[in-house]
Amino acid sequence: MASVTIRDVRKSYGAVEVMHGVSVDIDEGEFVVLVGPSGCGKSTLLRMLAGLEHITAGQILIGDKVVNDLPPKERDIAMVFQNYALYPHLTVAENMGFSLKLKGVSRHEIEQKVTPAAEILGLAHLLDRYPRQLSGGQRQRVAMGRAIVRDPQVFLFDEPLSNLDAKLRVTMRTEIKNLHHRLQTTTVYVTHDQIEAMTMADKIVVMHDGRVEQIGAPLELYDRPANLFVAGFIGSPAMNMIAGRIEGGAFVSEGGQRLPLPPGAHAGSGKLIYGARPEAITLGGDIPLTILVTEPTGAETHVVGQLGGTQVTCVFRERLTAGPGEIVNVAIDAAAVHLFDAESGVRLSN
Repeated sequence: MASVTIRDVRKSYGAVEVMHGVSVDIDEGEFVVLVGPSGCGKSTLLRMLAGLEHITAGQILIGDKVVNDLPPKERDIAMVFQNYALYPHLTVAENMGFSLKLKGVSRHEIEQKVTPAAEILGLAHLLDRYPRQLSGGQRQRVAMGRAIVRDPQVFLFDEPLSNLDAKLRVTMRTEIKNLHHRLQTTTVYVTHDQIEAMTMADKIVVMHDGRVEQIGAPLELYDRPANLFVAGFIGSPAMNMIAGRIEGGAFVSEGGQRLPLPPGAHAGSGKLIYGARPEAITLGGDIPLTILVTEPTGAETHVVGQLGGTQVTCVFRERLTAGPGEIVNVAIDAAAVHLFDAESGVRLSN
C-alpha cells in the first residue's frame, strides 16, 4: 500500500476550468471517500488519479512518485467500475485473472492468487460460471476480485454500488469495508450517496463545483460542518435551515418564532441561518410545531412540520398519535445548533 498526495490539481476543458486547485492527503491504508452531488468533480478527480484523465496543473503522487505523466498500467492501482466491466465470454476465474494473464504470469501463479481472493469474496463455488449466470452483487464481487489479485498499492472505486438495489447496497457496503479491514490497502472511493460515505469512510472529502468544501472524519463533518453546503449535504434527513437574526438574547426567525441560541452565540447585525439536525428537535418544550406529514418507520417517527414560518423535519424516538394539521410543542437542543452567515454560508464559531 502507499500514500496518495493530490496537490493543487486543476482540470480545464479548453478555457473552462472544472477543477479548481484540489488538494487532498491520503495516508497509507486509509479508506477515503470522495462525495458530492453529480457534476462536482469527484469522478474526474478519481480518473485523474487513475491516469484516465489528463491533469492540466498540479501534482498527484502515489507514495513518493509523481505519476502525472505515467500511463494507468504503471501506477500500481486497481480500479473497480460502476458497470463491473466484466468480459462476458470469460468465466469468473478467467475474469479475475485476466490482468495477470496479460502480464505473462503463469497459470499456476494466477490460480494461486485467484483462489484465495475468491474465498475472501465468497466466490469459490462460482469460478466456472460466466457473468450472465451471476447476480448483480456477485458480478460486483468478481470485479473486486479482479482488483485484489493484482495486489495494487491503491484501490479506486467509482460508484461501485449504484447499479444495485437498496438492500444489496447495504450488504455490499459491509463487504467492502470488511475487505478493506482485512487487506489494509489504501482505498479511494467515489459516491454521491452520503450514507455510503458516512458508514464506510475513515475520512470524507466533500466536493462541490470542482472544489473541496471540507475534509474530515465522518462524525467531524456531521457535528462541525464548515459551511451551509456541507451541513445540508451530510446527514439524512438533512439539517434544518431557518433564516433570521439574533435579537434580545434569542434567535428570531423570519416568521417571528424565538429559538434558543447555541452556547457562545452573540448578537450580530447580519442575517443568519439557524441550523438544527432533525434529531435535535424533541417533543416537549414551548415551541409550537404544526404537523404537515408523519412518517412512522418503526423505531422512529419522521415528522415534517411548520416551525416559525419554515418547513422542518424532525426525528422523534417516541410514537406520535398527533396527525397533520395538529400542533405539538417541541424543544431544540441549543448545544447541537449551528449558526451560519447567510451571505457567505460559513459556520460561525460556537
